[in-house]
Amino acid sequence: MNDNRKNIILIFIVLVGLVLLVRLFFIQVVNEEFKRAADNNAVQRLVDYPYRGLIYDRHDKLLVYNDPVFDLMVIPRNVQIKDTTLFCNLFKLTKEELIEKYEVARKYSQVKPSVFIKQISNADFAKIQDYLIDFRGFFIVSRSVRAYPEPIMANALGYIGEISKRRLEIDTTKYYKSGDYIGIGGMEAYYEQTLRGTRGAKYRLVNVRGVEKGSYKNGEFDTLSIPGNNIISTIDRDLQKYGEFLMNGKVGSVVAIEPSSGEILAMISAPSYDPNLLTGAQFSEQYAKLNADTTKPLFVRPIMAMYPPGSIFKIVQSLIGMQEGVFNENTIFPCNKSLVNCHVHPNPVNLEGAIRYSCNPYFHQAYKRIINQELSPNDFTDSKLGLDKWKEQVLKFGLGQPLGVDLFNERGGQIPGSNYYDKIYGAGRWRYRTIYSLSIGQGEMLVTPLQMANLAALVANKGYYYTPHLVKSITGDDDIDQRFKVRNESGIDAKHFDIVHEAMIKAVSGTAARAVMKDIVMAGKTGTAENPGVDHSVFIAFAPAEDPKIAIAVYVENAGWGGRAAASTASLMIEKYLKGQITRPALEEYVLKGEFIY
Repeated sequence: MNDNRKNIILIFIVLVGLVLLVRLFFIQVVNEEFKRAADNNAVQRLVDYPYRGLIYDRHDKLLVYNDPVFDLMVIPRNVQIKDTTLFCNLFKLTKEELIEKYEVARKYSQVKPSVFIKQISNADFAKIQDYLIDFRGFFIVSRSVRAYPEPIMANALGYIGEISKRRLEIDTTKYYKSGDYIGIGGMEAYYEQTLRGTRGAKYRLVNVRGVEKGSYKNGEFDTLSIPGNNIISTIDRDLQKYGEFLMNGKVGSVVAIEPSSGEILAMISAPSYDPNLLTGAQFSEQYAKLNADTTKPLFVRPIMAMYPPGSIFKIVQSLIGMQEGVFNENTIFPCNKSLVNCHVHPNPVNLEGAIRYSCNPYFHQAYKRIINQELSPNDFTDSKLGLDKWKEQVLKFGLGQPLGVDLFNERGGQIPGSNYYDKIYGAGRWRYRTIYSLSIGQGEMLVTPLQMANLAALVANKGYYYTPHLVKSITGDDDIDQRFKVRNESGIDAKHFDIVHEAMIKAVSGTAARAVMKDIVMAGKTGTAENPGVDHSVFIAFAPAEDPKIAIAVYVENAGWGGRAAASTASLMIEKYLKGQITRPALEEYVLKGEFIY
């Protein structure tokens, strides 16, 4: 009986042993999951961050480069700080902050590295690097942030920052990890995939205490980071810098375009900020200050601000009317101030005179002919059909919808049609007399500064434009997006632009006399956009008139007549671009002083 019991126990022990041996064989040889789990406990992965692509201006002058910064990493289990006071002084921490940061890292992992202090500057790192050997458990990982040789173009360039939780959640590519930097706003965001490069990784063996024991499998799985592609922008750095100089202390924007290509030569948003503020460890603090600033320096006015175009829209009305055949260059209308107010000028005038002297009553009557073409015997239906046909034509000028510039958050402005007025007044309850303010670019019509600069380019080209864009070329890619090479036609015959060009040349010497240049013929049109309080000053132009190299739009908020602030600024910008220098210091002083309404 006892022998049988011994045999049963022995058999049981052998069976258990066999089960354990089989299980051990399965774990160590067959199942890779356990092997990977063991490797994860012994291998640390360190990210090799790539250098972000640089951004240059059209003449290869640097606009954005990378500045090295350093993250202080910690492995909690290894931490030994002999002199807490010295540590706190070196890293500008209080004792409470030190304890708090350590607890956060410890809760994350005792043996895995995590960021203890982010973005230590190169100068600060030089002060502390000799002391790091005295603080076990801490080491440095190099990163890079953006830096700017000139404090310009902040709104168009954008900035980089740590990726948000929301962005991580919607990242379908799964490329980004917590703690990664990403382009936010401007070109940095739009060309993120071009600029960011590809991360690399290095793997190292550590023991149970987190002490490094060398590379993992002799670096077999290490990968090098791949730098991002560089961008050559369309911007002229000197022109951009000068434009920001002129707009200092003002609110508004300046956009300059090369008509023959759609390349943006300058994009100024005022007020702006020094882009170097949004780099490094002080990013959050500086961003909060800028975001709270009531002048809205983070607001990208060239593509997001919307204003009534004012009298510059009379150019569009002239071209549509001639194309429709409802009037021509010889058509005369009296300056009837009972229709709409106007200033003193020769009366009556033909179309050239109406553009030159910016006659409001002329365009009140001309626009009525465009809208009411007897398309229907019913007065309301006639206005409704005429307005919708007119809107369709206006949209071809690049107004009323986003142009498609290579920046996010571009707004489209507003060109109202019959549906808009039906919602406000009700179907059949509005007529031409309800909407006549559109004739002179006022009322419910809204445009962006970029759209008005593009309009100047379209007029310079006699009927077409290329979609405005900020990138000229990209490293590793010989071509830009093909949509920037497509001609967008306005549907207006080129012959109709001759009288408009002639009138715009004469308009400069009439309503914007101080903007006249002796040796450069500029074609322009002033505007005064209505606004509660002081009106906005508006001006569009192109030059040289006979062979346009630059088209420009200037908006200066609350600066009154377009012939003052806006025209003077545009004239200086054109001279700077075409001649490389300013020969009218008195005009420059006038613009810088900014006393336009006195």
